[in-house]
Amino acid sequence: MDIEKDIRNAVEKYSDMLYKICIVILCNEHDVQDAIQDTFIRYLEKRPVFRDEEHEKAWLIRVATNICRDMIRFQIRHPKVSIDELENTLVAPEQKETLKELLELPVKQKTVLYLHYVEGYHIKEIAAIMGTTESAVKMQMLRGRKQMRLSWKEAYDR
Repeated sequence: MDIEKDIRNAVEKYSDMLYKICIVILCNEHDVQDAIQDTFIRYLEKRPVFRDEEHEKAWLIRVATNICRDMIRFQIRHPKVSIDELENTLVAPEQKETLKELLELPVKQKTVLYLHYVEGYHIKEIAAIMGTTESAVKMQMLRGRKQMRLSWKEAYDR
């Protein structure tokens, strides 16, 4: 049995059907994509043996709906906080623009800036946390600060 061929066939045959089922359950395009991807990852991991096509289809539907249900449970237990709520609870009114600019930076840059300036970590500690070199942390801090300065300059030039 060629699992690569089987998975390719299953993706071609059932992706649209799984998309429709998951979009009805989750109502969110990004979550749906994750659910479908996780469904086919389980297919690869489990390598189930099916009696026929109908059994395969039923298995994929069951796995996809279980994944969707788990995602909903996770979202209920771990509610998301909107950026507006974050701004209102974490920062003083005069710092809201700075927070918005920080959140728009690339992940590595905003992470090192946050860890350094908000949490008070030293460069060496940040490097250990992020699993990178001190020079990489310094470079990300330099780039992040430069981007923040450019944003502030544009704001003041208006």
